Amino acid sequence: MGLALALVLGVGGAALVAQIEGDRGIPPIASNGDYEVRGITVNVSGDNAEDARNKGWREAQRKAWTKLWESNGSGGAAPGLDDSTIESMVSAVVVEREQIGPRRYIATLGVIFDRARTGERLGMTGIKARSAPMLVIPVLYQGGVATVFETRTPWQKAWAEYRTGSSAIDYVRPAGAGSDSLLLTAGQLDRRSRNWWRMILDEFGAADVIMPIARLERQFPGGPVNGTFTARYGPDNRFLGTFTLTAKSEAELPAMLEQAIARLDGIYTQALIAGTLKPDPTLNMAAEIDPRLIEQTLATAGPVAVSTQAAGPDEAPVATPTASASAAATTNVTIQFATADGAAVDAGMAAVRSVAGVKSAVSSSIAIGGTSVMRVTYAGDIDALAAALRAQGWRVTVGAGALSIRK
Repeated sequence: MGLALALVLGVGGAALVAQIEGDRGIPPIASNGDYEVRGITVNVSGDNAEDARNKGWREAQRKAWTKLWESNGSGGAAPGLDDSTIESMVSAVVVEREQIGPRRYIATLGVIFDRARTGERLGMTGIKARSAPMLVIPVLYQGGVATVFETRTPWQKAWAEYRTGSSAIDYVRPAGAGSDSLLLTAGQLDRRSRNWWRMILDEFGAADVIMPIARLERQFPGGPVNGTFTARYGPDNRFLGTFTLTAKSEAELPAMLEQAIARLDGIYTQALIAGTLKPDPTLNMAAEIDPRLIEQTLATAGPVAVSTQAAGPDEAPVATPTASASAAATTNVTIQFATADGAAVDAGMAAVRSVAGVKSAVSSSIAIGGTSVMRVTYAGDIDALAAALRAQGWRVTVGAGALSIRK
């Protein structure tokens, strides 16, 4: 029996490792704010292969500057800049495809311009508003199978290579390695549990989720590829828009996917402008408690009586703590206290307000399941307030103008 159990556990552990090992995801490129111009074609000759390539890159940079100005500039013809000035604004040249001969250079290039050095010439030095962080789950349907990160796919690769710096959407793109292939699957789109979604979003530091879906259909091997692309978002898998594109061959598939992402980005941007694409409020697991309800509950409970000893006929009256506290200077104190649930909030507020000398205690931040904060005005110093709370059984930590209390 023990041997059989050990074998089952061993096989199960191996299966789990097999599900997450291997090359499954493609890390996304850095999402900076640089300007990128792609698809620049050059066909030049030179004294040798190196000279031809240098001439081709300089020509690509000139063409890219003109194209960048037309799409982002202030209108009119692009300012005539010498090659050295343009080169000083370029941070990288991306080779999409190239053919190098003894004296010939034919290529399709992408040119990336540094935002800091280029933005001022384009008149785009302002800060661009962006959306809340959106987790991207790129789902690909092909051959009757839905895939996200289980294997490397051209759709996930296209999203990993997409430069998001100029987009209004703050895309959070998982690498797909490790446990990503188990957490983010096509079945995730049908989940409605807010607790589950909140756990997933917290794992990746996102506020909500978008699902760009690609469905590829091939007429025959190596032939045209028809793609249907759909933009969906949110834990309820809501629809935003759809469109179709066609690649004439497998070689043109990457370009089609790149074009599809650009159009999907436009759909998501329009939804952001319209106010549709925003974090789902039901994903916030922190319960919202009406402060007026807390005040009403505490008022109904009434103040907690302070025990006093009756003085005998020959004994002097015992001075009450209130009398001594009222003569002291007023102190403003911030108190942090753990609040596992709503009852903990009520108990913490009531305990502080019952302390003699406390003039007011107002909650400034309530976090169910975390640490809440209240502002307290106390007739006395902070050490006296700490001592009074310790007398109630609280464990108190004293800081600079603040207390941390817990049972």
